[in-house]
Amino acid sequence: MICNSCGAQNNDGAAFCAICGTPFNQQQPFYGQQQFNGQQQFNNQQPYGQQPYGQPMYSQPMRSYSFQERNIVMAVVFSLITFGIYGIYWFIKLTDETNELSGDPNATSGGMAFLLSLVTLGIYGIYWYYKRGQCIDQYYASKGFMQSSNAVLYLVLGLVFGIAAYCLMQNELNKAVNGQ
Repeated sequence: MICNSCGAQNNDGAAFCAICGTPFNQQQPFYGQQQFNGQQQFNNQQPYGQQPYGQPMYSQPMRSYSFQERNIVMAVVFSLITFGIYGIYWFIKLTDETNELSGDPNATSGGMAFLLSLVTLGIYGIYWYYKRGQCIDQYYASKGFMQSSNAVLYLVLGLVFGIAAYCLMQNELNKAVNGQ
């Protein structure tokens, strides 16, 4: 018997789901649930915990982003050639793109982050490095990857050599665009 709440496989005579505890007498059939040879089938899906070897239990469709891959070397060169003006543009784009990557609708926009950095004489900029790392960590957590904190790395790099943090952030954004 398959639980309609969580999809877990249970013994046929069970009164409650062993995983989520939902009573079986109160469950409604899933949309697309059918009986076939005495077993429940769900639109060609495998029962819970019985996916083919090597395939993830939960697969998410590859998400497309509105931003595109940016050449890191050219971004650094443009920042140097324009005496930092392209660096400001890059700061704003990194902010907006990492916000989109993390899926946070209430995050501070790139323009506002730049304005806050100017008004606070760079103090907000230090916080910005940490916050961008959190956005990238949140993206990896949503993909199911556990890794060390990018937030602390970007904060330290931002204090020592800020453009290196920009480059690492851009590398992570480029990976996301390419579906890696």
